Amino acid sequence: MKFPTVLLTLLPISIIIGSGVSLLNVILLSLYFVFIYFSKNNIKIEDSKSVLLLLVLYLYLIFNSLISSDISSGIYRNFGFVRFILFFLMINYLFFINEKSSNVLKIWSIIFFIVLIDIYIERYTGSNIFGLGKIEINGIRQEHGPRVTSFFRNEPIAGAFICGFSFIVLGFILSFLKSSKKSKILGFIIILVCLAGIMVTGERSNGLKALIGLLIFISIIDYVKLKNRLLVFLAIITIFFFLVNFSDYIKYRYIDQFYSKIKTQDDRENFLNNSLYIKLYKSGFYVFKNNPWFGVGNKNYRVETCHTKKIQKEYYCLTHPHQVYIEMLSEHGIIGTIIILSIIFYLIFRIIRKIIDGRNYIQAGCLVFLLINFVPILPSGSFFNNFNITLFMINFSLMYAVNKETNIFQKK
Repeated sequence: MKFPTVLLTLLPISIIIGSGVSLLNVILLSLYFVFIYFSKNNIKIEDSKSVLLLLVLYLYLIFNSLISSDISSGIYRNFGFVRFILFFLMINYLFFINEKSSNVLKIWSIIFFIVLIDIYIERYTGSNIFGLGKIEINGIRQEHGPRVTSFFRNEPIAGAFICGFSFIVLGFILSFLKSSKKSKILGFIIILVCLAGIMVTGERSNGLKALIGLLIFISIIDYVKLKNRLLVFLAIITIFFFLVNFSDYIKYRYIDQFYSKIKTQDDRENFLNNSLYIKLYKSGFYVFKNNPWFGVGNKNYRVETCHTKKIQKEYYCLTHPHQVYIEMLSEHGIIGTIIILSIIFYLIFRIIRKIIDGRNYIQAGCLVFLLINFVPILPSGSFFNNFNITLFMINFSLMYAVNKETNIFQKK
């Protein structure tokens, strides 16, 4: 199984290179599972319920395409979701048969820390190790502005990448550092370095989600004794606010930029009337209000709000509403949103007792990342966007795969 293992090992690099390469990587892993499933007679899926529910979700997405405002807009995204079902099967199978699967996580950790170090370099030198991420080029201010982009060139998603892999990597590393007090201290330093790395990118939403996620992560693993957890929580929160005030840019992004918009009544009214996110949230709600049952279809918010024949004063033309619940309600309606969230939450919470009892740090980390994707109010990327759904399904697949009690190929 060297070929799929190599593909899985290189998955973080493929995500960094671009969506086309990561898409190809996931497709190849998916097709390889189809190949081995039909070429071998001894592969048996013991936990068929999880696969069946993912298939139900897939059938719903196909239905969603058929009733979309513009079928062509979201058809590839919806029909292509099958690759993630096969990807989920492939990840579980690799961890089921391969005792050296931890080597994959070792290489992922190396890639993770290279990106993390590069983020710090770009923040404090003005460009990354390849000279990318400059705020201005030839006097022209770049679209990403002062936000760190690292190896992602002009896309400000470095923080999202670190957040997507941080709980996997932290779970992997902390499981080796829990044996003594000195090693535990090193573990806490690594946690704070990861949190600070996300913060210095300037991606506020991911920084706040990472903070929430770390507090949940510490609370469900046995890395810290129960009587000391409150103290650790207070320490992490205190250091978070210290980091905010340590850098003028981070302070501006997390405090000043927001506080300046709400300090007076006029400022608050101006914020509510002119904030881009408020406009998008309102716009998404109005799209949902006009299409309450099944929404306008996956990847169709942009069609509904930007189409000249349908334009309304409440609509704001952009790719998506930038909030996961509003996006789902506007594109899937109340029925579609209930179907999607019910399946996802059921698949997550059906094994939560085994995750907590099993004390598998990697599995706990994956659980936490999945949960922080659904933090209310905070802005988010489009849920079914290739970058975001790939990070989500990596964590979802590993959450099942890394524990024998939950791996779908393991006989219970």
